[in-house]
Amino acid sequence: SMKRTGSRILVVLLVVSLIAVGLTGCSQSKSPADQPPAAEKKFINIATGGTAGTYYPLGGAMAEILNQNIAGVNATAQSTGASAANINMLAEGSVDLALVQNDVAYYAMNGVELFKDKKVAGLQGIATLYPETCQIVTLTKSGIKSVADFKGKKVAVGAAGSGVEANARQILLAHGLTYDDINPQYLSFAEAANGLKDGNIDAAFVTAGHPTAAIQDLGAQHEITLIPIADEIADKLIEQYPYYTKVTIPANTYPNQTVDTQTLAVQAMLITSDKLDEETVYQITKAIFSNLDKLASTHSVGKLISIESAGNGMSIPVHPGAAKFFNEKK
Repeated sequence: SMKRTGSRILVVLLVVSLIAVGLTGCSQSKSPADQPPAAEKKFINIATGGTAGTYYPLGGAMAEILNQNIAGVNATAQSTGASAANINMLAEGSVDLALVQNDVAYYAMNGVELFKDKKVAGLQGIATLYPETCQIVTLTKSGIKSVADFKGKKVAVGAAGSGVEANARQILLAHGLTYDDINPQYLSFAEAANGLKDGNIDAAFVTAGHPTAAIQDLGAQHEITLIPIADEIADKLIEQYPYYTKVTIPANTYPNQTVDTQTLAVQAMLITSDKLDEETVYQITKAIFSNLDKLASTHSVGKLISIESAGNGMSIPVHPGAAKFFNEKK
């Protein structure tokens, strides 16, 4: 049939063109030795998060920085399902860099929590970037003043199996409570805010950079209270889990929030794997930390990224290429 002949002709043409390419390839190799070879393109994929979140714009800015500052690099940022998904993509080699929470990276490396019996080998840190704050919110009229008051209450603890949910469980436990003592509700941030508005829940755990839109919206309509984590409890948690750091949510971050509130944070971090060589990671780290102004102008959390804080809450081994850069800066 005509179709078959057509595809045969195509195959013959392809073979002929391949031979031709091969021949020109041979003739080129006889050119003078002083001609530099074409720069090898190095593709670097950066896993970020959802398009509405913080990781996506930051990852996009990082890709631009790498493209502008490292010869031969072609970097792209892609939208993903965030921390846990990014770690799996890194493990299977479909991405080279990933933005993740330091607690989730720790779970993956140790095969616990979200990664129970699914330990991921070879994860290495480049830098921690900015705090993802463990915000514990209630309506002022609830009268709840501390996590210890959650006994018998309906509390939003984040989506089941999420990083937030692990934070909630650990913070509750440090206050002597388990899920048996409360009525846990597995809700997203938006669902939790609506639950508080409707009076269906009493308090919520939200782990996200502050100010968080869901809490801002809630605070615009209702008087809210951010629940602090006392020093001795914070210290106990930090000792047990290396990914926590203390953070203060300044007064007036949210409507009617008149006092500074001490709580804990995990850190957003940039990670890679041991598959990426030292020189490449050194160049990547240098490019990003030499262009922090670009990250600061991309998103407000970018202003919090610094060389000084790049080791805060580092929860996995640091990649040798990143270590080399930070050691030079000391």
